[in-house]
Amino acid sequence: MNYSKIPMVDQNSEAAQPTLGMNPKKFSMWLFLLSVVMIFASLTSGYIVRKAEGNWVDFELPPIFWVTSIILVLSSVTHHIAFNQAKKDNLDQVKGWMIITSLLGILFLVTQFYAWVYLVGINVYFVGNNVAGSFLYVLTGLHALHLLSAIIFVLVITYKTFQFKVHSKNILGIELSTTYWHFLDALWIYLFAFLLYFH
Repeated sequence: MNYSKIPMVDQNSEAAQPTLGMNPKKFSMWLFLLSVVMIFASLTSGYIVRKAEGNWVDFELPPIFWVTSIILVLSSVTHHIAFNQAKKDNLDQVKGWMIITSLLGILFLVTQFYAWVYLVGINVYFVGNNVAGSFLYVLTGLHALHLLSAIIFVLVITYKTFQFKVHSKNILGIELSTTYWHFLDALWIYLFAFLLYFH
């Protein structure tokens, strides 16, 4: 690859941030992630409380959830590889691994859709007499919505990589994308484990 196209860092670059304290964009990201944690903590707490009240119809979780979990873990691996390659200025590798990550993210959403199809097939609907089903749709749907935003983030960073705006001297964007993706991966694992235990 032609490293001459990689621009030198200047005072306006994302990398040219004060060394003291946290980067404002990182701080904003962590505040956002904290708010997401609070939302899902509230939902899962509400799940436990509502189940204890009774009128709760148990049903089998979609078996495809195991497949979606594997897909999302693999996508975290590919995203982290892309991040490491960006630190080494292997931009062709970054492009490839980021594209793979986005495709795995899309595949996760597709498998989630089939999980909802499975639920409909066993007469579990978002709106109905089964509160357990409503909670499941909300938890998985809200996570899927956040993952969709992460896929868009990945595609934006991939586009910037093609413009030589992602490299070892300008790493913040892909670092934030990696953090967000790993967070959503961990969040899904938590949700799946929660549902396996409390469902």
